Amino acid sequence: EAEAGVLSTRISGGQAIYAGGGGRCSLGFNVRSGSTYYFVTAGHCTNISASWYSNSGQTSLIGTRTGTSFPGNDYGIVRHSNSANAAGNVSLYNGSFRDITGSGNASVGQSVQRSGSTTGLRSGSVNATNATVNYAEGSVSGLIRTNVCAEPGDSGGSLFAGGTALGMTSGGSGNCRTGGTTYFQPVTEALSRYGVSVF
Repeated sequence: EAEAGVLSTRISGGQAIYAGGGGRCSLGFNVRSGSTYYFVTAGHCTNISASWYSNSGQTSLIGTRTGTSFPGNDYGIVRHSNSANAAGNVSLYNGSFRDITGSGNASVGQSVQRSGSTTGLRSGSVNATNATVNYAEGSVSGLIRTNVCAEPGDSGGSLFAGGTALGMTSGGSGNCRTGGTTYFQPVTEALSRYGVSVF
């Protein structure tokens, strides 16, 4: 089907976002409050910059930060400059996307998937909830601990199970060659804090 007008590039959960001034993270989930669209990602990402772009050359602005919380928590929110860019799904890095229909809390033993811009889609399970991690910048509590691998640049990316949003990639140890432990900021806390919901 042909569509009239200029089509813009939609951005999905797990895809690359670039900080003004340099640095790459991954989008967590697109969210909305009424007709205003935002995305949530890691707070250690939104601490870096107020402006976020869809390309490393920083010529295509996605949006501007409206909130950030790190350490203590690890979430932040960016308002889309063009609501048409917000896709209510997550990239599976194989040309397809998973529609996100709700949000929930992770449970121990749950099978989960993570999408991020460095290592794509990875799978694993939840080992613990309400974990505390001590980063150089300070401690973050209430995190989900998993055996899903992640690498730098995956930060902020989507943790989900089926169509349910669970969290955003915070940090961890190891890599996707040898495996590792990765911690996630629960998405429900960020949604509640900012009064937004997935769609």
